[in-house]
Amino acid sequence: MPLDLEQWTDFFILVGTGSATLAGLVFVALTINLRGVAHDATHRYRAINMLTGFASIFLLSALALMGRQPAVALGVEWLVVAALALAINTYGYVQAFRLRSSLYALTLIRIVGGSLCYLAQLVGAVLLICGIGVGTTVGAIAVVATFVYLISGSWLLILGTITTADAPVADSPIAGAQKEPHRGP
Repeated sequence: MPLDLEQWTDFFILVGTGSATLAGLVFVALTINLRGVAHDATHRYRAINMLTGFASIFLLSALALMGRQPAVALGVEWLVVAALALAINTYGYVQAFRLRSSLYALTLIRIVGGSLCYLAQLVGAVLLICGIGVGTTVGAIAVVATFVYLISGSWLLILGTITTADAPVADSPIAGAQKEPHRGP
């Protein structure tokens, strides 16, 4: 029995719209506190990871909503998008640890949790490629888990930039730049 991707239309519209919206909000939050993000490797790479994650879910949703494509095609697209997002996510965490800046809420649980979300998406994609219909369900559950992980990571990014805004960081691309004094309301 062929997979009916049309039954997933509402799901992909929902997560695609939510991801695009949240990516925009994270982008605005980053520009408001750009200095705090730029001065800290953990915040820089977390920002990259969060924006990449939201963008990957949006891209996946857009690809899934393309009409009349077979489930195998969606599986291949999902595999590529999730693999790229996993690679960027993993690289970001490795760099944040390597550069040893604030390490604000940079824990093994977050690294493993995020990686597992993307790995579960990869499993769903492979199942789709193999023609196993439950692959869409596995991938969709993984996307929801990834979405939750990205929301919590975005919140940690915002809190982290506030918490570490006053701490000098040696690895910053603007290291040595003097912080401007607060000039009142």
